[in-house]
Amino acid sequence: MNIAYYKEIYLRDIQKLQDEIKLYATDESLWLVKDSITNAGGNLCLHLVGNLNHFIGGVLGKTGYIRNREAEFETKGLTKQELLVMISEAQAMLQLTFPMLIDNDLEREYPVDFMGKHTTAWYLNQFLLHFQYHLGQLNYHRRII
Repeated sequence: MNIAYYKEIYLRDIQKLQDEIKLYATDESLWLVKDSITNAGGNLCLHLVGNLNHFIGGVLGKTGYIRNREAEFETKGLTKQELLVMISEAQAMLQLTFPMLIDNDLEREYPVDFMGKHTTAWYLNQFLLHFQYHLGQLNYHRRII
C-alpha cells in the first residue's frame, strides 16, 4: 500500500459519512437515542471528524488541531448542515495532508504512541477500521431512528 491508496480509501469513506448524514430525515433525528443505542448519529459524526482531524490532520499534517474528545460525545443539537460543513472541512484536510506524505513515511514510526510503537501504515489501518466501525453504527442508528 502507498499514500495514494490511503488517500483514496479515506476520501471514499468520508464521502460515505457525508452521504449518511444527508440521509437523516431531520436535524433532530441525528440526536435521538433509543433503547440500548447510546450514541446518537450526530455524536458519531463528531467523533469520526474529530478523530481524523486529530490523528491525521494534527499529527501527520501538523494542522494545529486541538481535539476535545469529550465534546464529540457531549455536544447536541447541531444541524445536518453544520455537520456537513465539518465533514467537508475534514475532507479538505485529508486532501491537503496526504500529498504532504511520501510512501516511505508509511514505514516510519507513527509520531504518537498510544497503542504501542507501530508504523504510520499500521496506525492508518487502525484509524480506517475505527472509522468504518463507527460508520456502520451511524448507518444502523439512522435506520432505527
